Amino acid sequence: MSETASGWRLGQRVSLSQGTVAFDVFGEGPPVVLVHGTPSRSYIWRNVVPALAGRHAVYVFDLLGFGESEKHEGMDTSIPAQSLALAGLIDRWGLEKPAIAGHDIGGAIVLRSHLLEKVPFDRIALVDAVVLRPWITPTTRHKQSYPDAYRTMPNHIFEQTVIAHFRTATARPMAEATFDAVFGQWRGEDGQARYMRNLARFDERYTAEFERLLGSMRTPVRIIWGERDAWLDSTFARRLHELLPDSDLKLIPEAGHFVMEDAPEEVARELSDFFAADASTAGP
Repeated sequence: MSETASGWRLGQRVSLSQGTVAFDVFGEGPPVVLVHGTPSRSYIWRNVVPALAGRHAVYVFDLLGFGESEKHEGMDTSIPAQSLALAGLIDRWGLEKPAIAGHDIGGAIVLRSHLLEKVPFDRIALVDAVVLRPWITPTTRHKQSYPDAYRTMPNHIFEQTVIAHFRTATARPMAEATFDAVFGQWRGEDGQARYMRNLARFDERYTAEFERLLGSMRTPVRIIWGERDAWLDSTFARRLHELLPDSDLKLIPEAGHFVMEDAPEEVARELSDFFAADASTAGP
């Protein structure tokens, strides 16, 4: 990985049937995989990776349609497609039973891979994760209801609307350089078109299909959530904790949906402690 003014560069590529994925690996030891959500990229984990890489081989990648991974018109970036891609990555990396963390839709991708694609994980961390319905926000629902209006909207107006929404992802304002590194991928007419294509793939039935299996999961789960999450409030975290039999819940005060930006040290500590614990159970 090499740092640039706009964030970081992932130094490796792997070709899957779903598309080409950009990834990198840091450190050595038991494997940990970090899965970002939308509308971000693997850069969101940059302050967490160093804390984990001292004891683990940490795998980070950009989802298809995001960051440095392949993106083109017609690409399937839905949760099922991303889950199949994750399963393919685990296989190509030769990982037998890694620990894993998923943020936002990354959580849905991880759980769908685990529960429906039967990918075994040693333990799972869900970070402000898309799991329980209704997870599509009113802002996103409005864009889905009027796709032609948003697709054809002058780009400078479109950017104003999405940037206003993006700024609610954290409890405290992001530095402008950080904000651009995370969200700059959606600027310009090409970014507008890709954003709307990805948005069209959001569908709550993709999580409903595994929701009924949550109560029988035996895999250890840690739920990490920002108490000031404006996109998925902490009632989602409490509901999820009640459903998952082998779970614990860590609420992070003064942190929003992008909890890794508001409280990177706390998130890194909670993940490090969880992943360092001895695993005592098998797959789903």
